[in-house]
Amino acid sequence: MKKTLFIVLILTSLGISQYSNLGTAGAQFLQIPVGARAAGMGGAVAASINDASSLFWNPSGIVNIDHADIHFTNINWFDMFDLNAMAAVYNLEGFGSLGVSFTSFGTGKIEITTEKQPNGTGRYYDAQDIAAGLTYARRLTDRFNAGITVKYVYQRIWNETAGGIAFDIGTQYTLDFNNFTIAMSMTNFGADLRFDGPDLNVTLTRDPNLPLSRLAPGRLQTEDYPLPLHFQVGVAMDVYQNEFMKFRAGIDVAHPNDNNERIHLGGEFSFFDRVFIRGGYKYNYDVEKYSFGAGANLPAGDTWLKFDYSYSVYDILPDVQRISLGVRF
Repeated sequence: MKKTLFIVLILTSLGISQYSNLGTAGAQFLQIPVGARAAGMGGAVAASINDASSLFWNPSGIVNIDHADIHFTNINWFDMFDLNAMAAVYNLEGFGSLGVSFTSFGTGKIEITTEKQPNGTGRYYDAQDIAAGLTYARRLTDRFNAGITVKYVYQRIWNETAGGIAFDIGTQYTLDFNNFTIAMSMTNFGADLRFDGPDLNVTLTRDPNLPLSRLAPGRLQTEDYPLPLHFQVGVAMDVYQNEFMKFRAGIDVAHPNDNNERIHLGGEFSFFDRVFIRGGYKYNYDVEKYSFGAGANLPAGDTWLKFDYSYSVYDILPDVQRISLGVRF
């Protein structure tokens, strides 16, 4: 069965769609990888994610939290935008695990320019994207767990806004052999969004050739756009383990609705379950290939403090660094 699964994953990755639908989905901030640990492993974490950052990858992973876990991530996206994400999970023993998540992505003030005033008008605009979610997950058997997230997605460009409801679902199934885990996640499943706002109202001259022509009110029409639906399936296992070190590796195949199929490869070295070194590779991406990361767990009584860092290498765009902090009770 394991050999068959790997063959299916490889064949799926090679079956690249002829038409990629590139650029057809909006709300692209939902596809920015959240969490330094996951990004350091190249995003190959559908079967390995097991902390509060699971809410951004595979909601079923939060069942691995014994009591409570809090996660924070900050990203300076291409030296132009700021992304901040927060997740909190609490395990209600016997009932399941509950989680809340929040993501904010935006720009600073940008001066407005026009054809007649290319150097600026003295007026400014900004943009802001927000996603807030509520998650429930539980173990259905001692090997199989599932989770679902309902979230509200909101986008704003100056005075124009769009918003709607989306869902994430995920599963993880673990076998006896070397903690071998099979996982699936589907994120951003929801109805299309459309921008609306007062700046779409315009006033036009009926006939610009007649100086006494009356002005006529009008309105610009926007079109619906889909959310970036993302389906990901993956496997992970402990490749090597001894008394002081463990190496866990994973491979994921991702299928977004607005691009070609992709492969994520990643691995993590763990030393005494205190210090971590990570690496990842992404196949069939245009500008992003390699990523690296490190982390540390620090005990403080009954509380664990977690620090993770990742560095993603881009060919043309600026490289991206991520910093994540976590507290597990």
